[in-house]
Formats: sequence, structure tokens, C-alpha cells
Amino acid sequence: MTFEIGLVIFIVVVMLVCLVKEVSSPAFIVFCALATIILTGTLPVGDALRGFSNEGMLTVALLFFVAGAVQQSGILNSFITKALGDGKQQKKSMLKMMIPISGLSAFLNNTPIVVMFTPVVRDWCKEKGISPSKFLMPLSFAAIFGGTLTLIGTSTNLVIHGFMLEQGLGGFSMFQLAIVGLPACLIGMLYMMTIGYKLLPSRKTSEEAFTESSREYLSEVVIEENSPIIGKTVEDAGLRNLNGLYLVSIIRNGEKKGSVPSYFILQAHDRLIFTGVLSTIVELQNIKGLRIDAGSKIKLEDLQDGNAFLVEAVVSHQSSLLKKTIKQSKFRKMYGAGVVAVHRNDERIHSKVGDIVLKPGDTLLLVANKDFLNRGNNTRDFYLISQIKEPGIVDRKKSIIAIVTLISMVVLAAFNILSMFQAALLAVIGLFLTKAITVEGVKKYVQFDVLILIACAIGIGIAIEQTGAAELIAGQFVQLTKGAGVIGALLVVYFLTTLFTEIITNNAAAVLMFPIALAIANQLAVDPIAFFVVIALAASASFATRLDIKRI
Repeated sequence: MTFEIGLVIFIVVVMLVCLVKEVSSPAFIVFCALATIILTGTLPVGDALRGFSNEGMLTVALLFFVAGAVQQSGILNSFITKALGDGKQQKKSMLKMMIPISGLSAFLNNTPIVVMFTPVVRDWCKEKGISPSKFLMPLSFAAIFGGTLTLIGTSTNLVIHGFMLEQGLGGFSMFQLAIVGLPACLIGMLYMMTIGYKLLPSRKTSEEAFTESSREYLSEVVIEENSPIIGKTVEDAGLRNLNGLYLVSIIRNGEKKGSVPSYFILQAHDRLIFTGVLSTIVELQNIKGLRIDAGSKIKLEDLQDGNAFLVEAVVSHQSSLLKKTIKQSKFRKMYGAGVVAVHRNDERIHSKVGDIVLKPGDTLLLVANKDFLNRGNNTRDFYLISQIKEPGIVDRKKSIIAIVTLISMVVLAAFNILSMFQAALLAVIGLFLTKAITVEGVKKYVQFDVLILIACAIGIGIAIEQTGAAELIAGQFVQLTKGAGVIGALLVVYFLTTLFTEIITNNAAAVLMFPIALAIANQLAVDPIAFFVVIALAASASFATRLDIKRI
């Protein structure tokens, strides 16, 4: 083993440990690993940065625009609602949902599909009296199934495709992966409708759980006529930094204020709604002119009217809110919404809301005002899992343009009229020329951290290959599977890729395994295409951990 091989392996191992422990965002960790490789002179700068011009990575970037155009059109929401039907036969409705979801996910990124349809499916379940937990996991899995059917079903497929082109290989055709992906998709759907359906829990939604226990953490305080805080702002009255309590709403003359800013002027008879650790509510008794309404029967639904409404949101893995308290993030100011409660692992966190440090997957119950319609819909800090009751006007012309453009792009690439990159480039140009999308309108759909991760991971993959680390590791695998031949080697590659994609990210797993799989195929003197298909499927089809919600 040379020094360069040892150094690259050491850097990769440290990177994997950091990814598993989530010491920072995946993109930053992979970037630091590549930077270390460059600074140590292990790989020439030109080779290390080849990922930023990789055709697969650039195609992923272009497809973000196409997916954004389709997503913002809103034309598909009513289609899925009709597909679900009346809900009288839940298994039948599940199948009618999974088939179109898989079909759409074959041509759009998984994440937009899940984000787009989660509120639709939840509202449908609520209307039909069905537990959403019976349908949301099949929704996620159907999107993953669909991602394995085509070249553009997930960014992982495109990354491997780009690597193959760099190696002088032909790359995947549009439907080549479907040879394996389609049978797996059908078997997966059959499983979800039979064994999976029985195993799926029947849980209450977070909103239902919040509502049932609202008296445990909501309290009402009235400002009396002689109160010295009348005419003061919320900040000056000392109501912003209470120990264990969080002001979420003010009701004045029957009108609700969903997000209370610090400069809000208090008046007599205002009803202040607090959430948090109610055992500390005695602190409010130290403020003269405040009367705790012990007989209050305030409920969550009482916080809603034309000016305020309840929304559920899940903190994303790319969120800028991570590892910050709600107070530090200035959530109320940024989004025009107050956090009423936080659920983690299906249980409400019993502490002062403002002091809760947010983690990926946390469910937030928000009391939002009208400003939230724009702010909350234009952020990647969280995913809305409640439908906004006042959606923007859908431009039918632009919606049709987006769908026709998507279909045209797929046809051009499928029949080899244009390469996938050229077809995507033409599609994006067409969308901009027809004004179906604007830079501002789709900016939120372009996930720059994913693009940086892919580009940097490709650089690391090149380092693994060029230093000889891939040959060394491949040799060990070949010896390990000596008696099992090619099938044994394929199984090892599959399970190792699956392990990586469960504990890190799918794109990083694919990039790390590609040079190793290529070296194994060369040592066995076989066509490497089977290994690349195995990597694509193993990296995309992640079902074992919560990380499957991050599949792009």
C-alpha cells in the first residue's frame, strides 16, 4: 500500500464517520474531504474538480428546474386526489395511489413528489376518516420504486451515468434500469398491499395528538383594565423571555393574531395564549394586571380564523434551523408563524418551546398568519405537510407547458434523438422562453447543497480510482468472493452499497462504490454494466431507516 492510497482511505473513513455522526451537513463534510485531498496534493486540482463539469451532475441541476416547473403548476394534485377514490376499500385506494406516484417518480425527483403529495394524501385521509400513517409510508416507498425505473428517476442514476460517460462507456439508456427496477417495483407494491399493510401502524396525526392534549400545554391570560403593561410592546412588557412559556397568539375583539411580533402594542382585555411548561405559569402572576383564566377552555381550533390558521411542518435535513433553538432561529420573525408545540419520535417535547433545539424530522405545529403563505412556501427549511387553504392561482397554460415539456424531454432522450443532458437543457430553455418558470419562481427547487455534494463526491471517487485505492479494495473483495464468482461479487457490492446509502447519502454511496465496482469487474474480466445497475438500485432503494426520506 502506497502513502497516497493510505491517505485517501484514511480521508474517506473519516468522512464516513462524520457523515454517520452528522457532525455537519453532508455537502460540507464531503467538500472538506475533497479539499483535504487537494491540499495534500494527492490529486491534481483539475481532476479533483472534474465533478463540477460532470454531465450527470449538470443534468441533475437542469432537472431541478423541470421538476420545479411541474411542482409549482399544481396540476397533479387533483389527479392524485381523484386516483385515491372514495376510500371504502383502503388497499385498492393504496394501489391506485402507488401506481401513478411510481409513474411520476420515474420522471421527476423523489423528494418533490413526496413533498407535493403528502398534504394531499393527509387531507384525503382526514376527510375519509383513515389514519394517514397507512398511506404516507406507501407514498414514500412508491416514489422510491419509481425512481429505479428510468435514468432520470433519481439523481443517483444520473451520477452513475455521468461516471460511465467519463470512463468512455455508453451510459444508461432511458429505460435500461427498468429491466430490474420494474419487477422490483411490482413486488414492492404487492408487499405493501399485503404484508406491509398489516404491519403499518394506525397512528393519529400530530395535529390530532396536539388537539387532544391542547389543555395540557395551552393557557389563557387576560390583560385587566388597570394593567400597567397596557400601551407597552410585548417585548417591553416582559412577555418574550418567560421561563418555560412561549406566547403564540393574542386574541383581540375576537380577532386572532397568529404570529405576535415583539413590537405588538398591548391593550386592555387582550387574551394572551401561551404554550410550554404550564407548571411555570405562576411566573405570570408576578406581572401586575394579568389574570390567569383558570376556567379557559381554549383549544387549538380556537386559534384559527381568517387571519390565523394551523399548519404542520417537518424540519428538513437541509434546514438552516438545525442545531438552533426556536428562539435563536427567530422563527416567528422569519416566517410569520408561532410554534405551538414540537413532536419528535411521535411524542411532544415537554419543555419551553423557544428552548427546543431542532433536529431533522421534528414536526412543528404552527399558528401562522397570512404572511406565512409566501414565506413558508418559499423555503427549504421545512416541508409543509398541511395543505395551505389559500393556494396561489394555478395558471393552466403554464401547467400544460410544464407537462408537455417534461414529456417531450423524455421522448427526445428515450429515442436517442438527444442525450439526456441536451434534452434537459432544451427543456429548461423552453420553460424560460415560454415564461412557464422564472429564476425567482424555481429558485427554491434547486438544491445547491445536493449539487455540491455530488460534484465533490465525484472528485473523491476519482481520487479513489487514480491513487489505486479502488484496485486494492477490489482485490480484497475478489478474494473474499473467490468461490462465488460474479454473483458473489455482485451481492457484496449490493449489500455494501445498501449499507452506505442507509448511513450516509445515496449519491455519496454510489460515487464511492463506482470505482470499486469497476475495478472488481476488470479483475474478474466481465462487463461492468451489471455492477453499475446493482449500485443504482441499491443506492436508490433505501427502506430500512429514516434516511430514505432524503432520497433525491
